[in-house]
This record gives sequence, structure tokens and C-alpha cells, in this order.
Amino acid sequence: MSDRGYPDAVADEFPPPPTAFTDREDREIEIRPYEGDEAAREALVEMYDDFDPADRAQGIPPGGEERIREWLDAILPGDCYNVIAWCGDEAAGHATLVPDGDAYELAIFVHQEYQRAGIGTHLIRGLLGHGQANGVEKVWLTVERWNRAAVSLYKKIGFETSDAESFELEMGLRLRADDEGSAGETDESDGAESAATESDGAESAATESADADPESDAGGE
Repeated sequence: MSDRGYPDAVADEFPPPPTAFTDREDREIEIRPYEGDEAAREALVEMYDDFDPADRAQGIPPGGEERIREWLDAILPGDCYNVIAWCGDEAAGHATLVPDGDAYELAIFVHQEYQRAGIGTHLIRGLLGHGQANGVEKVWLTVERWNRAAVSLYKKIGFETSDAESFELEMGLRLRADDEGSAGETDESDGAESAATESDGAESAATESADADPESDAGGE
């Protein structure tokens, strides 16, 4: 949407992946960009096939292997940017930026066995760093207004509310100044956009407790 609002100030730089950290359960996690390899895609299929239906919202992520594969076909290739949280060779979480005109929509998903461990925060920061490194200028997302922990996390990262008229908040972030150059824009992103949108249920699952602890890793770089 051309009239979507974004902050005037440019966000701080985010660390581009790959990055590694130890989560709150003492598991070694690595955030890496998706680069088209089949093994990573199959790991995502396995993660989403085992995804808790309670963490889905309006059918996203979809259920059933065939629909999962079709959905991933829409959001993994082309002008989308994706990062995966790895625990060994297992996909623990996934975050994506899907082109939407002159901006990108953010969606994040963390498998139920890895939630409430700080992984969602690292995923978001890694995804934004990946987008920043590739010239993405503006990012937006929606989050249910009752999900205060997620809203607080996004605000700490730099997102500002641009639309608060419904039960969902729309929030925006400016990663680069308009004159710094931008990632390739596309008018053919509607399929991917609709595939990734309305993901607040999974998004909230990923960030539900990220800020509950004031010593959370959500605070600084």
C-alpha cells in the first residue's frame, strides 16, 4: 500500500546472518540465510508438517505436506528473503520478508519445541540484517494488539505503529534511507504476499515471551 506509514528515522544496523548463539535452553542455534539448497527446504517442510495447529492463524502456515510445499514455493524463491534457525540439522524456526510494492512484509514462525527460548528475537534481527544487506528499505508487519510481549519486542527493535484501527496493529520499520538504493521491486509478488500474510498466530508464538524477562536478548545488539 502506497499510503502505509513508516518511521522517518532509519533503524540501527542489524547483524546479517550467519550468526550463532546459545538459547535459554542451552541449545546451540545458528541463524543462516536460505540460499536455495534442497536440504534446507526439506527441513522446513518437516518443521511445518509438525507445526502445532494452535500456532496457526487463518491457515498460515498451511497443514498437510502438499500445501506446505506449495506455500514454500511461493515464499522461498524470487525476491523474497528468508532465514532459518538451525539446531544441528533441524529447522527450529523460519522468518521471511515478502515483497509488497516498495516494501516487504515480515512473517516469523518458531516450532513449538523451540519457543520461549529467545530464538524469535534472533530470527527477526537476523532477517532484518539479511534484508538490510540486500538493500531492503521498508518492512511492515501486523500483530494482534493483545499480544503485548510481541508488540513490545517490535518496538524495541524499532518498529512503529502505523495503523491501530482494528484488532490488529500494523507496524512499520525503515531499514534504509530512500536514496540509499533499494532491493528490486516487483509487481508480481501478490501470490507470495498473500501466502505469507496474516501470520500473527505463529508470529506471536515466536515472540510471546521474548520480553518477559528484562535480561532478554531482545534488548541490544
